[in-house]
Amino acid sequence: MTGDFYGLSTRIIGNQYLRLEFLAEAGPRIVRLKLAGSDENQLAEVPDVHWMTPYGEYYLRGGHRLWHAPEAVPRSSIPDNSGLTIEEQDGAVRLSQPPEPDTRIRKSIEIRLHDDGPAVTVRHELMNGGVRPVELAPWAITQMRLGGVAVLPQRVEPMDSDGIAPNRHLVLWPHTHWHDPRLRLGDEYVLIEAQPEPSAFKMGYLNHHGWIGYLREGVLFVKRFEPRTDQPHADMSCNVEVYCNGRFIELETLAPLIRLEPGRSVTHVETWELYSGLGVLQTPDEVKAIFGPLNL
Repeated sequence: MTGDFYGLSTRIIGNQYLRLEFLAEAGPRIVRLKLAGSDENQLAEVPDVHWMTPYGEYYLRGGHRLWHAPEAVPRSSIPDNSGLTIEEQDGAVRLSQPPEPDTRIRKSIEIRLHDDGPAVTVRHELMNGGVRPVELAPWAITQMRLGGVAVLPQRVEPMDSDGIAPNRHLVLWPHTHWHDPRLRLGDEYVLIEAQPEPSAFKMGYLNHHGWIGYLREGVLFVKRFEPRTDQPHADMSCNVEVYCNGRFIELETLAPLIRLEPGRSVTHVETWELYSGLGVLQTPDEVKAIFGPLNL
């Protein structure tokens, strides 16, 4: 099935649980994610957001994208407006772009809907098509609509038998402030309310639980991933980052940093799950009561 995303052609896949839409010529980009029977896109749509780079105009678009960390200007936002190839095999769809200019990194996203519930596996791949090794990490970024609450589970158990070693940290960006009204700190969970404040907010940390969530209007979106906490990560050792501004909130997971040799690839896998009919979350203390039956 085909569709349209603000003038860009799309393709749509779905089953009895979910409908997912991705760009057919640009990207790889996933632009819409809907529960079966609903016409509401769980992902943010920002087709008007764009900026100029030395490589041409970069369009943020919204939805889900793959970057490579650590972030750098202009390397991180090289335009992906054309050249996409689509392959279908063994029940999955693979979206691949040509190698980027200068970096020679090729991005691919493989999408596989689950047959037993509202879930999808998203496999991200970076391939070094150049002649030199590159230090990088796959960086999976999902933009969600405002109006919900991001849930970030924290490590509370000791790291050592004596309980004297530090067991957690939070990383802030220069535009972030501790007094930001969107931030709710708790011992077991940190919440970030996705409200349209005039200033941007970004926070990261090393997540040991392997999941983060976003609850909006009774629907919980969960990203699961494998936390490889014993390996080096970008951004002061972050494998999860959350960015929020006046248009959207981003849920981001990062794989460990590696030295990617020419001709080699690295992958990072997320599983997305959606749960509906949940209550309203206002404080970190309410997370267990609402999420308890979900086995997170």
